[in-house]
Amino acid sequence: MTVTTILGIPTMAFFGQLLLGLINGSFYALLSLGLALIFGLLNIINFCHGAFYMLGAFAAWLLLTYCGLGYWWALGLAPIFVGLFGMAFERLLLSRLYGLDHLYGLLLTFAVALTLEGIAHQLFGITGLPYAGPKELAGGWNLGFMFLPIYRAWVVLVSVLLCLGTWLLIEKTSLGAKLRAATENPSLVQAFGVDVPLLLTVTFGFGAALAAIAGVLAAPIYTVNPLMGSNLIIIVFAVVVIGGLGSIGGAIVAGYGLGLLEGLTKVFYPEASNTVIFVIMAVVLLIRPAGLFGKEA
Repeated sequence: MTVTTILGIPTMAFFGQLLLGLINGSFYALLSLGLALIFGLLNIINFCHGAFYMLGAFAAWLLLTYCGLGYWWALGLAPIFVGLFGMAFERLLLSRLYGLDHLYGLLLTFAVALTLEGIAHQLFGITGLPYAGPKELAGGWNLGFMFLPIYRAWVVLVSVLLCLGTWLLIEKTSLGAKLRAATENPSLVQAFGVDVPLLLTVTFGFGAALAAIAGVLAAPIYTVNPLMGSNLIIIVFAVVVIGGLGSIGGAIVAGYGLGLLEGLTKVFYPEASNTVIFVIMAVVLLIRPAGLFGKEA
């Protein structure tokens, strides 16, 4: 007997919304991972992370439009460009704020985000620019209970691999141990011959590159526009707070979990889909202010 409904919802619609939630969760996880990485290791609230996501998408569009380089080239080059830009920003501006109140870093990154969005708005307008995905990932698979677009599956796969790889790098390698130690006692780590400022600069650049990869992945799904980062960054901040500020694993788990929950909410109570993440954030902060996986101060 073929199941046509789940809890009164048509099967195709139910799994379609779950897939949409998983796609959103993939972007939430990638972006919140970069935010948690930068906050956990640099102690900076990076409000221009959404702008790095937007720059990644625009870099892909520019490479295709003016250089004739398609998606695969963009997936490799855009994170490098944005990562280098992030490293320059950290070394020239952000490094001057280390040791000061978090508010200074937040204000600086917020100002940079507004500046980048304003420049993009002036150069490209507010109308979304289409970006064609790779032909190799066109089409989809009919799984019987749902239709799975190949490109959506690719986005989820890349997101999972990047999140898992980053977690392993930070938690299970000597480089990750040096990074964690540099945030706890930078002078001691420096005494052992480790270039702490370089480590912090590379860490910030890596976080920016993760956001740029998310932007390239998002370009064929959503239109490329200057506000695509600002429309997403508030949700991503909520995800990071729920997972626990500075918690790499918490950012990943909360990103995927909240994406799926958002998708289920659109099935059973669509009116609450835009607020469910913020409601959960309020509840988590009331019960556990440090977040689900964060460490109590």
